[in-house]
Amino acid sequence: MNMHLTGMDGGPVEIEPEAYQTFKTGFRGVLLAPQDAAFDETRKLWNGMIDRRPGLIARCTGTVDVVQAVRFAARHRLLLSVRSGGHNIAGLATNDGGLMIDMSLLRGIWVDPAGCTACAQAGCTLADMDRETQLHGLAAVLGFVSTTGIAGLTLGGGFGYLTRRHGWTCDTLVSMEVVMADGQVVRASADEHAELFWALRGGGGNFGVVTAFEYRLFPVGPEIVGGAIAWHGADARQVLQAYRDVSARAPREMTSVAVLRVAPPAPWLPPEIHGQPMAAIFVCHTGDMAEADALLAPLREVARPVADTVMRRPYVQMQSLLDATQPKGRRYYWKSHYLAHIEPSLMDLAVEHAGRIASPFSALLMFQIQGALGEQSAGHSPAGNRDAAYVLNIAASWEKPEEDDLQLRWARDCFEATRGCSTGGTYINFLTEEEGAERIQAAYGRTNLDRLAALKARYDPHNLFRGTKGLTG
Repeated sequence: MNMHLTGMDGGPVEIEPEAYQTFKTGFRGVLLAPQDAAFDETRKLWNGMIDRRPGLIARCTGTVDVVQAVRFAARHRLLLSVRSGGHNIAGLATNDGGLMIDMSLLRGIWVDPAGCTACAQAGCTLADMDRETQLHGLAAVLGFVSTTGIAGLTLGGGFGYLTRRHGWTCDTLVSMEVVMADGQVVRASADEHAELFWALRGGGGNFGVVTAFEYRLFPVGPEIVGGAIAWHGADARQVLQAYRDVSARAPREMTSVAVLRVAPPAPWLPPEIHGQPMAAIFVCHTGDMAEADALLAPLREVARPVADTVMRRPYVQMQSLLDATQPKGRRYYWKSHYLAHIEPSLMDLAVEHAGRIASPFSALLMFQIQGALGEQSAGHSPAGNRDAAYVLNIAASWEKPEEDDLQLRWARDCFEATRGCSTGGTYINFLTEEEGAERIQAAYGRTNLDRLAALKARYDPHNLFRGTKGLTG
């Protein structure tokens, strides 16, 4: 009996039993069809709003499996998606009716302490990386939620607590192992396939399947000074003013994140604030710990904090402090802006729209990123917008589908209201499925986007890989 899958053009493709059996025989991993017991759980992504059903899932156990799956998809012109961590807000890891290449089983990490590098397979999460590298007092430049996959984070740029010191995550790449559209395996680096290396450092997954990443590592920890300070929501305007002033003066060793939301029932918050509006600042200081108290003093003097958990703690613990805000299966919708600075009008708008939050899980966040990333030219990598100092993330999160319209409206209204405070740029990893060509260009810049499109036509002329809309060859 023939297998029916979805093709690249959206039409049906029939796979004859002999062709499927040949693929299956050469595949060492697990092939899951919709009727298989593990299929439904495997297809699910972090964002509960994404509910698609691939026709076939190829769970790879090594690079050879990825090669076999890519060749199978190319031979039959199948709709293809690639899943690593499955944490992308737009759900780029899945599709309806096509082939999903699932690399979540590829979790090997090899650390070279002497050379300060680490090679990690594409299924690794941030937690996997931090656990292995911190054994040697080293760290990669990664994100803020430890359950995120390294692949999507890196291919879209990537930023976190170490970005101010060392740039985008993709700036720290040494090399990548890549399976191309014809099944060829290449090493992309500054010396080999340099144009491909450029494209993959922030240009998304449109050029091939990256099966391994080699990163430069930096001395961090294993202990740092970090945690959160929280205030009543009534003090939010004062908190943002202090956040602006302190973050602007802070050395690159200190990174902070401002958050406006409803206080969750977290053990670090007093019970009387649970369910009430709150403001918080998360701080990570990776420099001289003796300097931390003086740097934080102006924040601790704002109004009267209701909680202060900033202390010496393991860096790996700091990396997971925001995990509880991002559980798998909840419904998520994000909008974002890059900011050159935090204007008084933005503070007013942030407080106003935080007061309209319609879900106990939604939040407004301001991530501080200015520093090392601005020392490279705009064309150093596709991950442009190196003039940005902060990222404003309007993060709607809720549980019930019947609330979709309400929650989407809150995020979109806040986005439009704050548009005038933006540099005009945006972060590619925060773009949702509805974002069009204008927003893609805002993420890359016109010059970088034109170069990416030319490279897309060269490396994948038939558009087998289509992770980032706007780069179609």
